[in-house]
Amino acid sequence: MATENQINEMQAPSERQVSRREVIQGGMLLGVAVALGAEARPAGAEAVASAEDEAFMKLALAEAAKADLPFGAIIVSNGKVLATGRNLGATERDPTAHGEMVAIRNFLRTHSPEELRGTTLYTSGEPCVMCIGAILWSGIGRVVFAASVAQLATKLDQIMITSQAVADAASFSHLKIAGGVLADEALALFDKPN
Repeated sequence: MATENQINEMQAPSERQVSRREVIQGGMLLGVAVALGAEARPAGAEAVASAEDEAFMKLALAEAAKADLPFGAIIVSNGKVLATGRNLGATERDPTAHGEMVAIRNFLRTHSPEELRGTTLYTSGEPCVMCIGAILWSGIGRVVFAASVAQLATKLDQIMITSQAVADAASFSHLKIAGGVLADEALALFDKPN
């Protein structure tokens, strides 16, 4: 009698049972491909970033360099920086004080929630599930990140769900996402002593 593995090997690829590990690895590879700008990207993901994006990302990286963990973010509208934020989790003893969350909170100190609509948020690391949820609910129009979730997972623990996967599940949102802008510079911040 044939074993389960032998049966799987004899079946056509579309009929073979796929292991949980293969599903997870495939999802991670797709996330890496999207983060690195592969052509097969989910709907809504942008292929390239502009020189202006790089200039604003440098400001987000400057925030990250001052953070408890090297994550920084800025919110921009019409070429003007309206708010900044950096990871303050240890300083404020607040596990939700991620760079993106702090930037949104700082924005709301001087602007109305409606003014977030259509802004661009630049962040040194691809937003985690919590942060991309807040970004979506805020109505921010575009996110530009440096290092992807997959890249960040080489430096610290991550929930392995891409921002694009969360955005794709939000039918109410038309968020545009671009990634990989100055990713090497963002990852290098993890190697610097605090």
